[in-house]
Amino acid sequence: MRFIHLDSIDDERVAAYVNLTEIQLRNRLEPSKGLFIAESPKVIDRALAAGREPISLLVEESWIDGMSGMFDVIEKRWGDGIPVYVASPEQLKRLTGYRLHRGALAAMKRWSLPSVEEVCHGARRVAVMENIVDHTNVGALMRSAAALDVDAVLVTPSCGDPLYRRAARVSMGTVFQVPWTRIGGDDKHYWPFTGMRELHDLGFTTVAMALEDDSISLAELVRRLNNAETESDHIDKLALIFGTEGDGLSHHTISRADLTVKIPMSHGVDSLNVAASSAVAFYATRRVDHHA
Repeated sequence: MRFIHLDSIDDERVAAYVNLTEIQLRNRLEPSKGLFIAESPKVIDRALAAGREPISLLVEESWIDGMSGMFDVIEKRWGDGIPVYVASPEQLKRLTGYRLHRGALAAMKRWSLPSVEEVCHGARRVAVMENIVDHTNVGALMRSAAALDVDAVLVTPSCGDPLYRRAARVSMGTVFQVPWTRIGGDDKHYWPFTGMRELHDLGFTTVAMALEDDSISLAELVRRLNNAETESDHIDKLALIFGTEGDGLSHHTISRADLTVKIPMSHGVDSLNVAASSAVAFYATRRVDHHA
């Protein structure tokens, strides 16, 4: 690795790491430059394990020795020319806009997202994130999807970027392990109109997670998933759709879904945070192996 000690935070070579707290700026800047920022050794490790190519690293000096194994992995796969910029904690804070608790960042190359058909090939259970804009929730849903065996995740055009630094960190790097893509790419009019049709054409029963008068219970959904395939209401392939914070799912989505499902609530609580509700739904809808 090429270790380069920073003399100044104005060094053009670390421009990719400037002002990582500016969400709107980063959301436009990173995709346009074909990169994303991975934060913390664990997230970088998982990205590397998934074959994601590093452009450069920015590391706090005291973390270098502990990362020697990672540097070996990078050199073996991508050669020894990738620069590691070394900075003090003060330089890092001034450069990125915040105090780094896990002293390493990597700028990495984005990849071409697969088609919905590719991501859903062989999938029995997928999740759709509709317009979820809080990156913590995006990352938490990805982590739950990985932990609870969801086959793929689809994000709508207006949804937050799963590769955004905070989302990837909250996901603990599982964003590099769960297959995902944008349904409709950047076409804001694709979802839910064409997108729902695409899911139906792929054989999915679409389920809007919403507190509607005609919602069935989560327990009823589970019954239909695990009853005999010969039953008229049996569900084979499931797409669970989760809405944005506050407003929930759009009425266009709810009206086009095959079913609406609600999680029963107590003590006058009207809804769960989307990170929590997705984890509950993923756990409940895991397949029961009748042959075990």
